[in-house]
Amino acid sequence: MIELSASEARRVALAAVGLDRPRPARAGRAALFGMFDRLGMAQIDSVNVLARAHTLPAFSRFGGYDVGLLETMSSGKRRALFEYWGHEASLIRADLQPSLRWRMARARDGRGIYDGLARFGRERRAFIDATLAEIARRGPLAARDLDAGEKGAGGWWGWSDAKRALEWLFWGGLVTTHGRHGFERVYDLPERATPEIAALPTPDDAEGQRRLIGAAAQALGVATVGDLRAYWRIGPQDAAARVAELVDQGALIPARVEGWRQPAYLAAGTEPPRRRPRAAALVSPFDPLLWERDRAERLLGFRYRIEIYVPEHKRQHGYYVLPLLIGERISARLDLKADRAGRRLVVAAAWLEPGSAAGPTAEAAADELRRAGAWLGLDQVAVQPKGDLAAALAALTR
Repeated sequence: MIELSASEARRVALAAVGLDRPRPARAGRAALFGMFDRLGMAQIDSVNVLARAHTLPAFSRFGGYDVGLLETMSSGKRRALFEYWGHEASLIRADLQPSLRWRMARARDGRGIYDGLARFGRERRAFIDATLAEIARRGPLAARDLDAGEKGAGGWWGWSDAKRALEWLFWGGLVTTHGRHGFERVYDLPERATPEIAALPTPDDAEGQRRLIGAAAQALGVATVGDLRAYWRIGPQDAAARVAELVDQGALIPARVEGWRQPAYLAAGTEPPRRRPRAAALVSPFDPLLWERDRAERLLGFRYRIEIYVPEHKRQHGYYVLPLLIGERISARLDLKADRAGRRLVVAAAWLEPGSAAGPTAEAAADELRRAGAWLGLDQVAVQPKGDLAAALAALTR
């Protein structure tokens, strides 16, 4: 049993997630490969108020980089990344695809998917089979190519039957993403879109889950069973069994962390870094560091809730708030928006975290905002007068 102080746990976690070091002078394909080797995946989300969610983790770690590299890594027949359900909808490292086939098989049985989608799979299987046959016959297709003028209505986000069929097939691993038109998925057969991935051997369910738990341990650094299972949304019984097996194999080492009520685990060979974290970074709400809000609170003493779906008058910090990490603590929260028409990075609110010094925090925030603006092709940082850090930040970004 390894004993870790709260500070040691933070250092382990920040080193594991790649947010403990100054940015490289230049970030290319090798840097992105390294990030996905470490994290396993990047979450995809439709919100584009600042930038697409899957593009932000690399910016946090490397600063300005060519987003087109992500597109090339996730397209073509020899792609390094594929789309599927990881933590949520995610770009996932290609070699991990076989480890998710147990999830695909369960989805085809109606398990582990939305109740409405499972019901659709039972009730409309002939339609689903016809949709799959149409893709096999015609090649890559989007929902709009199959709708024949049908418009979705009501629940299920207004999905048409064609979209429901495609989502069921996607969950079941019977189709995969060929590419995207804008943000809309274009689907194809896995053996045609990703032949090298489709040809990889399939592990049994337990081995696939062990590989995923091991990847989660590597990405998180130090984590409870709940943290490890949440990384890939593995059920509690499966996760508990796989963690116990990995401990027996010596791949996971039990640990006790100061202030944590639950036992924790580290990947074998993990040791607390001797050097304090030296990074400063704006961290996306969809970054693995913040996926599990309970863990973020245990690890960083930072309570975070995304407020996109909170009515405006009830929001505490703003619509799309990015925490500012300095060293091993969250020092500020910035509500950001890309005003693309006006070529401005708008800071709708800037809040100082308790215990952080306004001057150094504002300086670090101003540097990060200039870097983000340049990466997004925005010419100006515009700080609005909301929040206790706004005045100091505005003075540095005029």
